Amino acid sequence: MRIIENQATIAVLMDKKDKFIIEGLEGEKKLKGSVKIQGAKNAALKAMAAAALFDGAVELTNVPETEDIKTMSEILSKLGARVEKSETLTIDASKINNTDIDAELAGSMRASVVLTGPLLARFGRVSFPAPGGCVIGARPIDLFLDGYRSMRATVAENGLYDIQAEKGLKGAEMFFDKQTVGGTETLMMAAVLAKGRTVLKNCAMEPEIASIAEWLNSCGANIKGAGTTTIEIEGTAGKLLKSIKPYVTIPDRIESGSFLILGALCAEELKIEGCEPKHMEAAINVLHNAGVSIEIDKSNLLVRSVTEKGVSFKAVNDLRTHEYPGFPTDLQAPMTVFLTQAAGKSSVLETIYDGRFKYVEDLKQAGADIAVVNPREIVIKGPTALSELPSGQELRVHDIRAGFAIVLAALVGKGKFTVNNVRLLDRGYERLEEKLKAIGANIERK
Repeated sequence: MRIIENQATIAVLMDKKDKFIIEGLEGEKKLKGSVKIQGAKNAALKAMAAAALFDGAVELTNVPETEDIKTMSEILSKLGARVEKSETLTIDASKINNTDIDAELAGSMRASVVLTGPLLARFGRVSFPAPGGCVIGARPIDLFLDGYRSMRATVAENGLYDIQAEKGLKGAEMFFDKQTVGGTETLMMAAVLAKGRTVLKNCAMEPEIASIAEWLNSCGANIKGAGTTTIEIEGTAGKLLKSIKPYVTIPDRIESGSFLILGALCAEELKIEGCEPKHMEAAINVLHNAGVSIEIDKSNLLVRSVTEKGVSFKAVNDLRTHEYPGFPTDLQAPMTVFLTQAAGKSSVLETIYDGRFKYVEDLKQAGADIAVVNPREIVIKGPTALSELPSGQELRVHDIRAGFAIVLAALVGKGKFTVNNVRLLDRGYERLEEKLKAIGANIERK
């Protein structure tokens, strides 16, 4: 067992080699084998934040070893929490003696804002900066702040947000103007220790939310409706939860979808093990309609090559990202790479974030035929061969999920590709290059 040390995450991240050298498969489906899916970092991060609601230590299992998990561990450690990692992740928030979230660490990860709800509910005060993370468009936190005000907290801003609820939070009824995953999770957790009943309406329905709620309920919370658009929480009026059982992190549906798309383009046969197919129905349906062969059982997916050389997948018209259970915005970029290899004209509409098409210029440099209609819509014509860039030019990772798309494009393409800024991928994918090597990819980290 080791104790997470302050500043270790940043030091390791900056020291890591930051480029992939990838030998393209020239459109051949040569990869083969299996990929074990990690725990969902977007679930584990919220469970880590929820530790502040407990009297004593909590244990988390199936936690991925990604940089975002390490950053959240650093944030909690700097607040005074005891954070230990062995086969499980143990967090004891009873040691917290400071509720000022570290500005530098929070600036590197948007999920840090979710910690504000449990801290405010337990300690009556929290201070934090505007959260950072991937630059994928406007991601305001007004919904969080309005929610805290509804629960009788005061919000002051002077470079940092300072929120206080000296007499504790009070239950309230709130309607989200737009569905927000982070807002739903944060205010749901804040309401657990509040006085009285809280009703959240127009909630996000992502499976990570229901997963956290089920665990909290097993430890003494009273949450109803998580996973639907209306959630009701009967607060404990400050009584802390008791850790009855460890939190088991659900499979990462975005990693699962990423490898499903990769398997369709690059693999003779690829088994995706330890996933949750029912969380991926939108992506499976789109790929199936495009001509991808997918076999499904309880916790595995098997994608096989069914197209002959020179025969392409079908184009997809009017693919729209949407809040769960719709097509995930986090799979939009990998799916765009898939559509460069599909026959005909495809269109993609990004309905959630207005800054997710930065990667398109990189794909165009490699030969993709993509037109940017506006900041939220692109049109792709395929199939087009993707080829290595002129000497000295490199592809770039702009955010976690677009980064996977760039790696995928290099694998599909012809020649040798250099992809830089790959440390961003480490925030969401655990040992990505090792998983790719294990199924036959020629990829090195430099």
